[in-house]
Amino acid sequence: MKKNLVIAIDGYSSCGKSTLAKALAKKLGFIYIDSGAMYRAVTLYFLRNHIDISDDAKVIDALKHIELNFHSRDYQSHITLNGEEVSDEIRLMPVSENVSEVSAHKIVRHEMVKQQQRMGKSKNIVMDGRDIGTTVFPDAPVKFFMTADPKIRAERRFKELESKGNNETTLEEVFENLAHRDYADTTRKESPLVRADDAVILDNTDLTQDEQLAFALERVEPFLT
Repeated sequence: MKKNLVIAIDGYSSCGKSTLAKALAKKLGFIYIDSGAMYRAVTLYFLRNHIDISDDAKVIDALKHIELNFHSRDYQSHITLNGEEVSDEIRLMPVSENVSEVSAHKIVRHEMVKQQQRMGKSKNIVMDGRDIGTTVFPDAPVKFFMTADPKIRAERRFKELESKGNNETTLEEVFENLAHRDYADTTRKESPLVRADDAVILDNTDLTQDEQLAFALERVEPFLT
């Protein structure tokens, strides 16, 4: 198998990017890197420490005090923020409502992109996010762009929140949050969400997790030898 093979997965929120990326990484023995979790962890730090996103000096200083790491447990990827496990907390609504603004910040994006590129220099990885195939790894040989019906995406996200004990958020609020994030992600000046010209579109509105994995594996297989 080739070394340093990057599989880039981009797409809208709650399209199952991380589900597919985790499944691919497990099947292929690759390392899974959740770039979205990195931006969410930064957002959580900013919220906790009342960092004014409009103050570049404070943003630069805050980033110096943020250490992010991924580790695997029970075949799942977990992220730590300065040594603290925050995988669940970064998925709650306070972070969801602010992550688009934080991730659109030029200084934040440049720092995260540098970290992501370092992670992919010497290992076989699967990385999902918004600009992996366009900005982080534009030369990645395998790229997917995921999408799904907005109502289906909202329902999936709502069920995920419910499963984690968050019963205060309504389905309508989740739908509106996703619509806001779609707009912010696709219209931001810094690395907007767009499909790379060579990315394969994967619409999983009507696909099961097994079906989308099979779809992806079929397109990855030629690059494994």
